[in-house]
Amino acid sequence: MLVTEMVKLAPSAEQGEALLATMRACNAAANRVAEVAFKQRTANKIAIQKLLYADLRADFNLSAQMAIRSIAKACEAYKRDKKIKPVFRELGAVAYDPRILTWKGRDTVSILTLTGRIIVSVVYQGRWLKTTGTTVRGQADLIYRDGMFFLAVVVDVPEPPAGPEPDEWLGVDLGIVNIATDSTGQAHSGAGVRAVRRRNRILRARLQSKGTKSAKRLLKKRRRKESRFARDVNHVISKHLVGKAKGTGSGIALEDLEGIRDRVTVRKAQRADLHSWSFNQLRTFLMYKAAIAGVTVRAVDPRNTSRTCHRCGHCEKKNRPTRDDFRCVACGFAGPADHNAAINIGRRAAANQPNAGDSLGSAA
Repeated sequence: MLVTEMVKLAPSAEQGEALLATMRACNAAANRVAEVAFKQRTANKIAIQKLLYADLRADFNLSAQMAIRSIAKACEAYKRDKKIKPVFRELGAVAYDPRILTWKGRDTVSILTLTGRIIVSVVYQGRWLKTTGTTVRGQADLIYRDGMFFLAVVVDVPEPPAGPEPDEWLGVDLGIVNIATDSTGQAHSGAGVRAVRRRNRILRARLQSKGTKSAKRLLKKRRRKESRFARDVNHVISKHLVGKAKGTGSGIALEDLEGIRDRVTVRKAQRADLHSWSFNQLRTFLMYKAAIAGVTVRAVDPRNTSRTCHRCGHCEKKNRPTRDDFRCVACGFAGPADHNAAINIGRRAAANQPNAGDSLGSAA
């Protein structure tokens, strides 16, 4: 399975300056290409290469492959939206393919710069590069963030052989109040994440309105802190769910929530919570962790799972008088609404026949 790994580099001060100079040159070259592509109304890399290749090498002191990568970067960005001219940040990410970046074992990497190749130490390899049988695939992106250099590397992590279709399914209901509730009744509350996000929104608004140098410094210091916190929460939840499913020999059944933001209407006060949902990230984490662990993950239609009684099958809007409570008007069953929905999700996965349309991932 292909996984993107963030590898932290530890260049010397001289090496850091060489990397920064290279990133500036490559992004400046990409901006030059973007101007021509937008003016000529073409995203054809071959046509652009004939026009600009020699100029890029001469004007920005780029190697042959760096010039090719700069052309490809600009053309691919312009191709995504031909109504606007792409603009690249001075220190935006730079793509390195195997011709200009090679690994020397797992703890050092050879990177081409404007002044030649440098050997840079790797201080954090991530978790997957250490896994036996893992191989590095394709190109890597050199990223400069908060004074540090990283490589975003695509690695191929070996998966266990395909096992039999699971007999039991761990249903998982996703929500805002409870990020995830499984069919055993265990809930992972979203109160902590919502509290952090609301506190950060209030703090950002106050600092932005203040506008002083110290306020701007604090804003810069705190950026991405919220996303790191939410990412950590999603990692913890996904790891726990995959571990529970593997330990019981079950598959994982998830709601298919694609396009949920466009379908759901909420009050103005709840819009920030709705659009802060990171369920796609949680789903991605679940999928790759499950694939590596050999656990099957299947998506099911979530329609009426929260209104259907798992005891008698009666479906009615009145079954859910409040967000948290489920009370079946037919058989009288009562319990937490999220738990009831999770049981229904697990049963739908068991009832559905596996095919390319409803299976998100498996050990196969």
